[in-house]
This record gives sequence, C-alpha cells and structure tokens, in this order.
Amino acid sequence: MKIVFYASKNTGPWLAAIASALSDAKVWLWTPEEAGRQADYAIVWQPPAELFASQKGLKAVFNIGAGVDGLMALPNLPGNVPIVRLNDAGMASQMAEYVSHALIRHVREFDVYSEQMKERRWKARRPANRMDFPVGVMGLGFIGARVAESAASFGYPTFGWSRSGKSLPNITVFAGQDGLEPFLRAVRILICVLPLTAETQGILNAATLSKLKPDGYLINVARGRHLVEEDLLALLADGRLAGAALDVVCSEPLPADHPFWTHPKITLTPHISALTLREESVAQIAGKIRMLECGQTVEGVVDIRRGY
Repeated sequence: MKIVFYASKNTGPWLAAIASALSDAKVWLWTPEEAGRQADYAIVWQPPAELFASQKGLKAVFNIGAGVDGLMALPNLPGNVPIVRLNDAGMASQMAEYVSHALIRHVREFDVYSEQMKERRWKARRPANRMDFPVGVMGLGFIGARVAESAASFGYPTFGWSRSGKSLPNITVFAGQDGLEPFLRAVRILICVLPLTAETQGILNAATLSKLKPDGYLINVARGRHLVEEDLLALLADGRLAGAALDVVCSEPLPADHPFWTHPKITLTPHISALTLREESVAQIAGKIRMLECGQTVEGVVDIRRGY
C-alpha cells in the first residue's frame, strides 16, 4: 500500500503518525520533485492542483478536516475517485463548546460584566429568559447536529435548517428553500455550521439576517464566505442586529485595517472553533483505508455534485 501526504505545515508529526497507524504502508510527502511517484491513497490538506495532476492511480483521497471546499475548488480533482472527509475526529465536541460559550456569553451578558470589572463596578444585570432567545442552527451534519443538541440541552428553544432536513430530538427542523424563511423568523440567535458550496456562499446577507427576531445575534463557525461582511456591518449600525461572534472571515488572517477588529459588537477568534486533532484524525483515516482495502464502504464520502 502506498500513501502520499500533503499539508502546508507540521508535516513531520503527521507523516510519523500515518506511518505508525499503517505500518505496512509506504508513506511519503508529496513534492514537485517526486511528483511522478504514484500512490494508492492521498491524505491531504489544501494541496496544490499539481498533486492530482501527477497522481493517476488513486483509489481514494482523504481530506484532513470536515470542510472540503478547498478541495472542491481545484480544477483537476479526480471525478471518479472517492473524496472522503473526516466525520468528526474530536471536532464536534470542540465546536459545541465554542458555540455554547458564544451563546451563553451573549445571553448572560458576560461581555457587559467584563466591562464592568474594568470599571470596578459591582452591578447585577436582569436575568435572561432562555425562552426569549430561540436558537437556530444552519447545517445539520454530524457537527451541526451536535451543536444543536448542545443548545437544546441548556433549555433554549432550538431550531435547525438543512438542505434535506432530518429528525433530531427536542429540535424543530426546517428543510430546503421553502423552510428557510420560517426558520429564520423563528430564531434570535443564528448559528452557521453549513458546508461552503455555490448555493451557500453569501447566504448570511442583509435579506436573510433581517428576518431574525429583533436584536438578532450571529455566530459563524463555518466559513467566512458564507457571510456578506458589508451587510453585517450595516445591520449592526442600524441596530437590526445586536452583535456577532465570528470564528471565520472572508480573508484569513484578517487584515489589520479591517473594521471587524475594533467593532464593539463583534467578537473575533482566529478560526479555532474546532481544530483538527492529529491522532484522532489519523486513526479514523487509517480505519477507513483498511475498510476500503477489504472492499467495504466508508462514511464521509463527498457528493461531488453537492460539494459536501
């Protein structure tokens, strides 16, 4: 078995982990100098287009991460080879933690208490009623479902929206384009966990965000290009939104002169809501490679037409 690996950084630990998990495999780092060396499987993160141009006999491509929009953008991605993403590998719990923190920080006004502490001011705020803060989760894949379940576990009225819909306990689910507007109008806290596709790019815009309940709040942990940034700034300026927590932006790293840095109603983090855990990821990928070698089907195969 032959495996080619590519990532832009930290390649040594990844190569060692893959070689340890698949001890019978030959594993090497893809470079232009060794482009002609053929592999059975590719394990990649943000690979150059040249990698796929050089590999003619791949049985499957494994993406180190849940989001595959970077792969989908490559012009020569092999259309007849399964593209397999990570199901979870520890990311769902991280994402649920991040979103729970952002949600509760806003509802319980911990940002206000933080400012009061700087002023040495001891003053209790009026308690919030969870029923006044219905939560909506866009995207109900493995990670999105975990996020929605976490919000519901705290007692928030919780709604979900996805392309095809699904059944989740204690969560009211809307589906498809017809379900988008009633979903948006039902929620005050909007959480985006959608995959980035041609259909979802720019979905967080003035038209959609304006449909939220008054003083709506956005939490985006998916991709920066889901959000029309100028629309968010305008909605914050006219008071139609109360604020936003953004882990992703259109241009990463965010330029130093971007207005998000200093906006009093925006909380920023540098794309850390769910980081890829190497050992968990390698174990999952190795297990799937063994299954494919035995002729079995695996979870996480990307539908190229849908883009996720």
